[in-house]
Amino acid sequence: MKVKSLRLYSFIPFITTVLLLAYAYYEEYVEYLDPCPLCMVQRLIFLIIGVLFLLTLVKPPQFVFRKIVAVIISLVSIAGIAVSARHIWIQNLPPDEVPACGPGLFYMLDTLPFGSVLQEILHGSGECAEVSWRFLGLTMPMWTLVCFVGFVVYTIIWSTLQKK
Repeated sequence: MKVKSLRLYSFIPFITTVLLLAYAYYEEYVEYLDPCPLCMVQRLIFLIIGVLFLLTLVKPPQFVFRKIVAVIISLVSIAGIAVSARHIWIQNLPPDEVPACGPGLFYMLDTLPFGSVLQEILHGSGECAEVSWRFLGLTMPMWTLVCFVGFVVYTIIWSTLQKK
């Protein structure tokens, strides 16, 4: 397969992550929809996926290296699936079982060790249970779950494009 077409197959998911992040920042800074800690983790995962595809866009890897990059992107996407699923679970808890709201993400990063911050974020909080956005009946974490699953499927296909 030609390098040009390999770059196109890397450009599509890269620009998708750029658009997803741009929309998230639009919602935050224009619509004033503050992200919860789990939303911030999902953004970080989209950023990592985007950077990995950007690297393959700049220098299209050969078949074997593309397999390795595909495994890394798939693992990162699976982590995104796990975080999104946790977020969806928290949003669907009965109101009396929702965890209490905790301190903000930046405060935790300033005062707690990273392991404790990660544990607190993945535990979720009351603000993670709030549903303030829907599109076609799905919440934002549901859409991010769809996107992460899409990245796994796309990456598997992308990794098999060229035999050598």
